[in-house]
Amino acid sequence: MATQPPADDVSPKKAGPEGVLASLAAAQTGTYDALMRGTRDYWANFMARGASPVDVPLDLLKWWGTALRSERPHWATPNKVLTEWSVARLRDFSDSDRPPMIPTLLLPPHTGHDSCIVDFAPDQSQVRTAREAGLTRVYSMDWTGATPETKHSSITTYITVIAEAVQLLGGKANIVGDCQSGWLASIYAALYPQTVNSLAVAGAPIDYHASDPHLYDGLRVLTPGYNLGFYRNVVAANGGVLPGDFLIAGFMGMRPHDELSRQLQLLANIHDRGHVDRYRKFETWFRWTQSIPGDFYLWTIEHLFQKNQLIKGELVVGGRTVDLSEITVPLYLIVGSEDLITPPEQVWALEHHVSTPADQVMKRTAPGGHLGLFMGHEALSMHWTPVFADMVKRSQLPAADAPADATAPETSE
Repeated sequence: MATQPPADDVSPKKAGPEGVLASLAAAQTGTYDALMRGTRDYWANFMARGASPVDVPLDLLKWWGTALRSERPHWATPNKVLTEWSVARLRDFSDSDRPPMIPTLLLPPHTGHDSCIVDFAPDQSQVRTAREAGLTRVYSMDWTGATPETKHSSITTYITVIAEAVQLLGGKANIVGDCQSGWLASIYAALYPQTVNSLAVAGAPIDYHASDPHLYDGLRVLTPGYNLGFYRNVVAANGGVLPGDFLIAGFMGMRPHDELSRQLQLLANIHDRGHVDRYRKFETWFRWTQSIPGDFYLWTIEHLFQKNQLIKGELVVGGRTVDLSEITVPLYLIVGSEDLITPPEQVWALEHHVSTPADQVMKRTAPGGHLGLFMGHEALSMHWTPVFADMVKRSQLPAADAPADATAPETSE
Protein backbone atom coordinates (compact mmCIF):
# COMPACT_ATOMS: atom_id res chain seq x y z
CA MET A 1 0.00 0.00 0.00
CA ALA A 2 1.32 3.46 -0.88
CA THR A 3 2.15 5.83 1.94
CA GLN A 4 -0.77 8.21 2.35
CA PRO A 5 -0.37 11.92 3.13
CA PRO A 6 -2.11 13.31 6.21
CA ALA A 7 -5.87 13.19 5.83
CA ASP A 8 -7.33 16.48 4.70
CA ASP A 9 -10.90 17.67 4.70
CA VAL A 10 -11.85 16.94 1.10
CA SER A 11 -15.57 17.44 1.57
CA PRO A 12 -17.12 20.13 -0.63
CA LYS A 13 -16.11 23.54 0.65
CA LYS A 14 -18.70 26.10 1.69
CA ALA A 15 -17.12 28.93 -0.26
CA GLY A 16 -18.65 28.05 -3.62
CA PRO A 17 -20.84 31.18 -3.95
CA GLU A 18 -17.95 33.41 -2.83
CA GLY A 19 -15.72 31.79 -5.44
CA VAL A 20 -18.29 32.39 -8.16
CA LEU A 21 -18.69 36.03 -7.12
CA ALA A 22 -14.91 36.48 -7.19
CA SER A 23 -14.84 35.02 -10.71
CA LEU A 24 -17.60 37.39 -11.82
CA ALA A 25 -15.67 40.35 -10.46
CA ALA A 26 -12.53 39.23 -12.30
CA ALA A 27 -14.59 38.78 -15.47
CA GLN A 28 -15.86 42.36 -15.25
CA THR A 29 -12.33 43.70 -15.00
CA GLY A 30 -11.19 41.42 -17.80
CA THR A 31 -14.11 42.49 -20.00
CA TYR A 32 -13.22 46.15 -19.62
CA ASP A 33 -9.56 45.45 -20.45
CA ALA A 34 -10.56 43.35 -23.49
CA LEU A 35 -12.85 46.09 -24.80
CA MET A 36 -10.21 48.79 -24.41
CA ARG A 37 -7.44 46.70 -25.99
CA GLY A 38 -9.61 45.44 -28.84
CA THR A 39 -10.94 48.91 -29.70
CA ARG A 40 -7.46 50.41 -29.62
CA ASP A 41 -5.99 47.68 -31.81
CA TYR A 42 -8.81 47.86 -34.36
CA TRP A 43 -8.49 51.60 -34.93
CA ALA A 44 -4.70 51.44 -34.96
CA ASN A 45 -4.79 48.84 -37.73
CA PHE A 46 -7.63 50.74 -39.45
CA MET A 47 -5.49 53.86 -39.69
CA ALA A 48 -2.35 51.94 -40.64
CA ARG A 49 -4.00 50.50 -43.77
CA GLY A 50 -5.51 53.81 -44.76
CA ALA A 51 -9.10 52.58 -44.55
CA SER A 52 -12.15 54.80 -44.91
CA PRO A 53 -15.43 54.84 -42.89
CA VAL A 54 -17.13 52.66 -45.51
CA ASP A 55 -14.68 49.87 -44.62
CA VAL A 56 -16.06 49.52 -41.08
CA PRO A 57 -19.26 47.65 -42.03
CA LEU A 58 -17.26 45.58 -44.52
CA ASP A 59 -14.85 44.61 -41.74
CA LEU A 60 -17.78 43.66 -39.51
CA LEU A 61 -19.29 41.48 -42.24
CA LYS A 62 -15.97 39.74 -42.82
CA TRP A 63 -15.51 39.21 -39.08
CA TRP A 64 -19.08 37.84 -38.77
CA GLY A 65 -18.58 35.33 -41.59
CA THR A 66 -15.23 34.20 -40.20
CA ALA A 67 -16.45 33.85 -36.61
CA LEU A 68 -19.58 31.87 -37.49
CA ARG A 69 -18.11 29.46 -40.02
CA SER A 70 -18.30 25.86 -38.79
CA GLU A 71 -16.12 23.06 -40.14
CA ARG A 72 -15.22 19.58 -38.96
CA PRO A 73 -11.68 19.33 -37.55
CA HIS A 74 -9.24 16.77 -38.94
CA TRP A 75 -6.30 14.72 -37.69
CA ALA A 76 -3.02 16.17 -38.95
CA THR A 77 -1.16 12.88 -39.36
CA PRO A 78 -2.14 10.01 -41.70
CA ASN A 79 -3.39 7.00 -39.74
CA LYS A 80 -5.34 3.76 -39.89
CA VAL A 81 -8.51 2.93 -38.00
CA LEU A 82 -7.81 -0.51 -36.51
CA THR A 83 -11.20 -1.15 -34.96
CA GLU A 84 -14.32 0.60 -33.68
CA TRP A 85 -16.65 0.35 -30.71
CA SER A 86 -19.94 2.10 -30.03
CA VAL A 87 -18.15 4.91 -28.16
CA ALA A 88 -14.71 5.06 -29.78
CA ARG A 89 -12.41 4.04 -32.60
CA LEU A 90 -8.74 3.10 -32.36
CA ARG A 91 -6.34 5.00 -34.64
CA ASP A 92 -2.88 3.70 -35.56
CA PHE A 93 -0.04 6.18 -36.19
CA SER A 94 2.76 3.63 -35.99
CA ASP A 95 5.97 3.72 -37.99
CA SER A 96 6.42 0.19 -39.34
CA ASP A 97 9.90 0.95 -40.71
CA ARG A 98 11.42 1.38 -37.24
CA PRO A 99 12.25 -1.18 -34.53
CA PRO A 100 9.24 -2.57 -32.65
CA MET A 101 8.57 -1.72 -29.00
CA ILE A 102 5.81 -1.75 -26.42
CA PRO A 103 2.96 0.37 -27.85
CA THR A 104 1.82 3.74 -26.54
CA LEU A 105 -1.91 4.46 -26.33
CA LEU A 106 -3.08 8.08 -26.12
CA LEU A 107 -6.41 8.79 -24.45
CA PRO A 108 -7.43 12.31 -25.61
CA PRO A 109 -9.58 14.66 -23.53
CA HIS A 110 -13.18 13.47 -23.34
CA THR A 111 -14.98 16.78 -22.86
CA GLY A 112 -17.33 17.19 -25.79
CA HIS A 113 -14.69 18.02 -28.41
CA ASP A 114 -13.08 16.02 -31.19
CA SER A 115 -10.20 13.82 -30.08
CA CYS A 116 -7.87 15.23 -32.75
CA ILE A 117 -6.61 17.79 -30.20
CA VAL A 118 -3.75 15.29 -29.69
CA ASP A 119 -2.88 15.70 -33.39
CA PHE A 120 -3.97 19.32 -33.79
CA ALA A 121 -1.47 20.41 -36.45
CA PRO A 122 1.82 19.13 -37.92
CA ASP A 123 3.79 21.29 -35.47
CA GLN A 124 1.34 20.90 -32.58
CA SER A 125 0.85 17.17 -32.14
CA GLN A 126 1.31 14.80 -29.22
CA VAL A 127 1.21 12.01 -31.77
CA ARG A 128 4.16 13.37 -33.77
CA THR A 129 6.04 14.39 -30.63
CA ALA A 130 5.79 10.79 -29.41
CA ARG A 131 7.02 9.41 -32.72
CA GLU A 132 9.86 11.91 -33.00
CA ALA A 133 10.97 11.00 -29.47
CA GLY A 134 11.42 7.40 -30.69
CA LEU A 135 8.14 5.66 -29.87
CA THR A 136 7.54 3.57 -32.97
CA ARG A 137 4.09 2.23 -32.11
CA VAL A 138 1.72 5.11 -31.35
CA TYR A 139 -2.05 4.76 -31.17
CA SER A 140 -4.86 7.03 -30.08
CA MET A 141 -8.42 6.56 -28.99
CA ASP A 142 -10.89 8.65 -30.92
CA TRP A 143 -13.91 9.19 -28.69
CA THR A 144 -17.12 9.40 -30.72
CA GLY A 145 -20.15 11.52 -29.96
CA ALA A 146 -23.02 9.99 -27.99
CA THR A 147 -26.18 8.95 -29.80
CA PRO A 148 -29.60 7.74 -28.61
CA GLU A 149 -28.17 4.22 -28.88
CA THR A 150 -25.12 4.98 -26.68
CA LYS A 151 -26.64 7.40 -24.16
CA HIS A 152 -26.54 4.75 -21.41
CA SER A 153 -22.83 3.98 -21.89
CA SER A 154 -21.14 3.84 -18.49
CA ILE A 155 -17.71 4.04 -16.93
CA THR A 156 -17.55 0.26 -17.35
CA THR A 157 -18.11 0.69 -21.09
CA TYR A 158 -15.07 2.95 -21.42
CA ILE A 159 -12.80 0.85 -19.21
CA THR A 160 -13.76 -2.24 -21.25
CA VAL A 161 -12.94 -0.42 -24.49
CA ILE A 162 -9.49 0.54 -23.21
CA ALA A 163 -8.87 -3.02 -22.02
CA GLU A 164 -9.84 -4.44 -25.41
CA ALA A 165 -7.63 -1.92 -27.21
CA VAL A 166 -4.61 -2.83 -25.08
CA GLN A 167 -5.29 -6.51 -25.69
CA LEU A 168 -5.44 -5.86 -29.44
CA LEU A 169 -2.07 -4.11 -29.24
CA GLY A 170 -0.41 -7.06 -27.55
CA GLY A 171 -1.54 -7.00 -23.94
CA LYS A 172 0.66 -4.24 -22.52
CA ALA A 173 1.05 -0.52 -23.31
CA ASN A 174 2.18 2.87 -22.15
CA ILE A 175 -1.04 4.72 -21.30
CA VAL A 176 -1.26 8.51 -21.75
CA GLY A 177 -4.37 10.19 -20.32
CA ASP A 178 -5.15 13.85 -21.04
CA CYS A 179 -7.67 15.92 -19.06
CA GLN A 180 -10.66 13.76 -18.03
CA SER A 181 -9.07 10.80 -19.76
CA GLY A 182 -6.31 11.13 -17.17
CA TRP A 183 -8.56 9.87 -14.41
CA LEU A 184 -9.94 7.30 -16.86
CA ALA A 185 -6.38 6.10 -17.49
CA SER A 186 -5.68 6.01 -13.75
CA ILE A 187 -8.79 3.94 -13.06
CA TYR A 188 -7.82 1.52 -15.84
CA ALA A 189 -4.23 1.27 -14.57
CA ALA A 190 -5.44 0.51 -11.05
CA LEU A 191 -7.83 -2.20 -12.25
CA TYR A 192 -5.48 -3.76 -14.84
CA PRO A 193 -1.96 -2.92 -13.57
CA GLN A 194 -0.36 -5.91 -15.28
CA THR A 195 -1.25 -4.47 -18.71
CA VAL A 196 0.36 -1.05 -18.12
CA ASN A 197 4.03 -0.43 -18.88
CA SER A 198 3.98 3.23 -17.79
CA LEU A 199 1.33 5.84 -17.05
CA ALA A 200 1.28 9.53 -18.05
CA VAL A 201 -1.41 11.82 -16.66
CA ALA A 202 -1.72 15.40 -17.92
CA GLY A 203 -4.09 18.11 -16.69
CA ALA A 204 -6.33 15.49 -15.09
CA PRO A 205 -8.43 16.17 -11.99
CA ILE A 206 -7.42 13.17 -9.88
CA ASP A 207 -8.25 14.93 -6.60
CA TYR A 208 -11.22 17.12 -7.52
CA HIS A 209 -11.23 18.89 -4.18
CA ALA A 210 -7.57 19.91 -4.15
CA SER A 211 -6.81 23.61 -4.59
CA ASP A 212 -9.83 25.79 -5.47
CA PRO A 213 -10.68 25.36 -9.16
CA HIS A 214 -13.28 27.58 -10.81
CA LEU A 215 -15.20 24.54 -12.06
CA TYR A 216 -15.66 23.29 -8.51
CA ASP A 217 -16.97 26.66 -7.35
CA GLY A 218 -19.71 26.48 -9.96
CA LEU A 219 -20.45 22.85 -9.16
CA ARG A 220 -21.01 23.65 -5.48
CA VAL A 221 -23.50 26.34 -6.44
CA LEU A 222 -25.40 24.17 -8.94
CA THR A 223 -25.52 21.03 -6.78
CA PRO A 224 -26.38 22.12 -3.22
CA GLY A 225 -26.45 19.21 -0.82
CA TYR A 226 -25.27 16.77 -3.50
CA ASN A 227 -28.47 17.40 -5.46
CA LEU A 228 -27.87 16.51 -9.11
CA GLY A 229 -31.22 17.88 -10.24
CA PHE A 230 -29.75 20.61 -12.43
CA TYR A 231 -27.51 18.23 -14.39
CA ARG A 232 -30.14 15.51 -14.59
CA ASN A 233 -32.55 18.02 -16.09
CA VAL A 234 -29.99 19.11 -18.70
CA VAL A 235 -29.41 15.49 -19.72
CA ALA A 236 -33.13 14.68 -19.76
CA ALA A 237 -33.91 17.77 -21.85
CA ASN A 238 -31.43 16.57 -24.47
CA GLY A 239 -32.68 13.03 -24.89
CA GLY A 240 -30.32 11.39 -22.43
CA VAL A 241 -27.03 12.94 -23.61
CA LEU A 242 -24.97 15.91 -22.49
CA PRO A 243 -24.45 18.28 -25.47
CA GLY A 244 -20.90 19.40 -26.13
CA ASP A 245 -22.21 22.96 -26.52
CA PHE A 246 -23.27 22.87 -22.87
CA LEU A 247 -19.69 22.18 -21.83
CA ILE A 248 -18.32 24.88 -24.11
CA ALA A 249 -20.71 27.39 -22.57
CA GLY A 250 -19.46 26.37 -19.14
CA PHE A 251 -15.80 26.80 -20.10
CA MET A 252 -16.45 30.20 -21.69
CA GLY A 253 -18.55 31.22 -18.70
CA MET A 254 -15.52 30.75 -16.44
CA ARG A 255 -13.61 33.49 -18.31
CA PRO A 256 -16.02 35.28 -20.67
CA HIS A 257 -13.54 38.09 -21.18
CA ASP A 258 -11.16 35.66 -22.89
CA GLU A 259 -13.80 34.89 -25.53
CA LEU A 260 -14.55 38.61 -25.94
CA SER A 261 -10.85 39.35 -26.35
CA ARG A 262 -10.48 36.59 -28.95
CA GLN A 263 -13.35 37.99 -31.01
CA LEU A 264 -12.23 41.61 -30.77
CA GLN A 265 -8.70 40.65 -31.76
CA LEU A 266 -10.11 38.80 -34.76
CA LEU A 267 -11.92 41.98 -35.80
CA ALA A 268 -8.83 44.09 -35.21
CA ASN A 269 -6.73 41.71 -37.33
CA ILE A 270 -9.35 40.66 -39.87
CA HIS A 271 -7.01 41.61 -42.74
CA ASP A 272 -4.04 39.70 -41.28
CA ARG A 273 -4.10 36.34 -43.07
CA GLY A 274 -1.84 34.69 -40.51
CA HIS A 275 -4.00 35.79 -37.59
CA VAL A 276 -7.21 34.69 -39.31
CA ASP A 277 -5.73 31.30 -40.21
CA ARG A 278 -4.64 30.68 -36.63
CA TYR A 279 -8.05 31.73 -35.37
CA ARG A 280 -9.85 29.45 -37.82
CA LYS A 281 -7.61 26.49 -36.97
CA PHE A 282 -8.39 26.68 -33.27
CA GLU A 283 -12.05 27.61 -33.64
CA THR A 284 -12.63 24.74 -36.06
CA TRP A 285 -11.63 22.34 -33.28
CA PHE A 286 -13.16 24.28 -30.38
CA ARG A 287 -16.58 24.91 -31.93
CA TRP A 288 -17.12 21.43 -33.39
CA THR A 289 -18.68 19.64 -30.44
CA GLN A 290 -20.05 16.19 -29.77
CA SER A 291 -22.32 14.85 -27.06
CA ILE A 292 -21.34 12.73 -24.05
CA PRO A 293 -23.45 9.79 -22.82
CA GLY A 294 -25.74 11.10 -20.10
CA ASP A 295 -25.22 8.16 -17.74
CA PHE A 296 -21.43 8.48 -17.98
CA TYR A 297 -21.53 12.24 -17.41
CA LEU A 298 -23.85 12.07 -14.40
CA TRP A 299 -21.71 9.29 -12.91
CA THR A 300 -18.66 11.54 -13.27
CA ILE A 301 -20.37 14.47 -11.56
CA GLU A 302 -21.59 12.36 -8.65
CA HIS A 303 -18.71 10.01 -7.91
CA LEU A 304 -15.70 12.11 -8.94
CA PHE A 305 -16.64 15.80 -8.85
CA GLN A 306 -18.93 15.68 -5.81
CA LYS A 307 -17.80 12.75 -3.69
CA ASN A 308 -14.15 12.62 -4.78
CA GLN A 309 -14.25 8.84 -4.44
CA LEU A 310 -11.24 8.07 -6.64
CA ILE A 311 -8.75 9.74 -4.32
CA LYS A 312 -10.61 8.49 -1.21
CA GLY A 313 -10.32 4.87 -2.31
CA GLU A 314 -14.11 4.47 -2.34
CA LEU A 315 -14.72 4.30 -6.09
CA VAL A 316 -16.32 1.09 -7.38
CA VAL A 317 -16.20 0.24 -11.11
CA GLY A 318 -17.62 -2.99 -12.49
CA GLY A 319 -18.02 -4.36 -8.98
CA ARG A 320 -14.36 -3.72 -8.09
CA THR A 321 -12.94 -1.07 -5.78
CA VAL A 322 -10.40 1.14 -7.56
CA ASP A 323 -7.23 1.06 -5.48
CA LEU A 324 -4.66 3.51 -6.85
CA SER A 325 -1.94 1.82 -4.82
CA GLU A 326 -2.10 -1.04 -7.34
CA ILE A 327 -0.26 1.28 -9.74
CA THR A 328 3.46 0.54 -9.50
CA VAL A 329 4.72 1.50 -12.96
CA PRO A 330 6.75 4.59 -13.94
CA LEU A 331 4.52 7.64 -13.58
CA TYR A 332 4.61 10.94 -15.48
CA LEU A 333 2.58 13.89 -14.19
CA ILE A 334 2.26 16.98 -16.41
CA VAL A 335 0.48 20.20 -15.42
CA GLY A 336 -0.06 23.70 -16.78
CA SER A 337 1.26 26.52 -14.61
CA GLU A 338 -1.81 28.67 -15.36
CA ASP A 339 -4.39 25.91 -15.69
CA LEU A 340 -7.65 27.19 -14.19
CA ILE A 341 -9.64 24.10 -15.15
CA THR A 342 -7.32 21.58 -13.49
CA PRO A 343 -4.92 23.25 -11.01
CA PRO A 344 -1.59 21.43 -10.58
CA GLU A 345 -2.49 20.22 -7.07
CA GLN A 346 -5.27 18.07 -8.51
CA VAL A 347 -2.76 16.20 -10.67
CA TRP A 348 0.13 16.03 -8.17
CA ALA A 349 -2.19 14.24 -5.73
CA LEU A 350 -1.87 11.01 -7.70
CA GLU A 351 1.79 10.66 -6.66
CA HIS A 352 0.76 10.20 -3.02
CA HIS A 353 -1.69 7.37 -3.69
CA VAL A 354 0.24 5.08 -6.06
CA SER A 355 2.99 2.61 -5.20
CA THR A 356 5.42 3.79 -7.86
CA PRO A 357 8.90 4.37 -6.39
CA ALA A 358 9.71 8.06 -5.98
CA ASP A 359 12.65 7.82 -8.39
CA GLN A 360 10.27 6.63 -11.12
CA VAL A 361 7.92 9.61 -10.88
CA MET A 362 8.58 12.42 -13.36
CA LYS A 363 6.77 15.73 -12.74
CA ARG A 364 6.66 18.49 -15.36
CA THR A 365 5.14 21.97 -15.24
CA ALA A 366 4.47 23.48 -18.66
CA PRO A 367 3.77 27.19 -19.11
CA GLY A 368 0.26 28.31 -19.96
CA GLY A 369 -3.24 27.02 -19.45
CA HIS A 370 -5.26 23.86 -19.92
CA LEU A 371 -5.47 23.37 -23.69
CA GLY A 372 -1.92 24.51 -24.27
CA LEU A 373 -0.81 21.58 -22.15
CA PHE A 374 -1.89 19.18 -24.90
CA MET A 375 -1.01 21.12 -28.06
CA GLY A 376 1.17 24.11 -27.14
CA HIS A 377 4.55 24.35 -28.86
CA GLU A 378 6.57 24.76 -25.65
CA ALA A 379 4.63 22.12 -23.74
CA LEU A 380 5.26 19.58 -26.50
CA SER A 381 8.92 20.36 -27.15
CA MET A 382 10.10 21.06 -23.60
CA HIS A 383 7.91 18.76 -21.50
CA TRP A 384 6.26 16.02 -23.55
CA THR A 385 9.46 15.23 -25.43
CA PRO A 386 11.39 14.18 -22.29
CA VAL A 387 8.37 12.20 -21.08
CA PHE A 388 8.14 10.26 -24.34
CA ALA A 389 11.93 9.87 -24.50
CA ASP A 390 11.89 8.23 -21.08
CA MET A 391 9.08 5.93 -22.24
CA VAL A 392 11.29 4.86 -25.15
CA LYS A 393 13.93 3.62 -22.71
CA ARG A 394 11.31 1.55 -20.90
CA SER A 395 9.59 0.19 -24.00
CA GLN A 396 12.25 -1.73 -25.88
CA LEU A 397 10.95 -5.02 -27.25
CA PRO A 398 12.82 -7.75 -29.17
CA ALA A 399 11.55 -8.02 -32.74
CA ALA A 400 10.53 -11.63 -32.18
CA ASP A 401 8.18 -10.55 -29.40
CA ALA A 402 6.45 -7.77 -31.33
CA PRO A 403 2.74 -8.56 -31.83
CA ALA A 404 1.22 -8.13 -35.27
CA ASP A 405 -1.43 -5.42 -35.44
CA ALA A 406 -4.66 -5.69 -37.37
CA THR A 407 -4.68 -3.99 -40.75
CA ALA A 408 -7.11 -1.38 -42.00
CA PRO A 409 -7.29 1.19 -44.79
CA GLU A 410 -5.29 4.37 -44.23
CA THR A 411 -7.25 7.47 -43.33
CA SER A 412 -6.70 10.84 -41.69
CA GLU A 413 -10.33 11.69 -40.92
